Amino acid sequence: MTKKSIKIREIKKIKLINKFFLKRIEIKKQINKISYSFNKKLDYVFKLQSLPRNSSYSRYHNRCVKTGRSRGYINKFGLSRIKFREAAMLGEIPGLKKSSW
Repeated sequence: MTKKSIKIREIKKIKLINKFFLKRIEIKKQINKISYSFNKKLDYVFKLQSLPRNSSYSRYHNRCVKTGRSRGYINKFGLSRIKFREAAMLGEIPGLKKSSW
């Protein structure tokens, strides 16, 4: 089980990502404009760096809904590989059965 504080931290990251999403996109568009001089682009880079670190989507990490485990995460189901296997064996995932050959 993951500590409660880590789960709460991930929720805070999601809120920050949503809050600054449009602002980050707008600044990145300004940076990528060809017509701007180097100094003007550099100003926009500093603006981007002044935003909170956790507002970047790349800092977010997927976690299992049940346990909070970050590794072995299956995106389609929102579970870690361990909990996914347990749910599949108990028949909790409709249309899924164990293959054998």
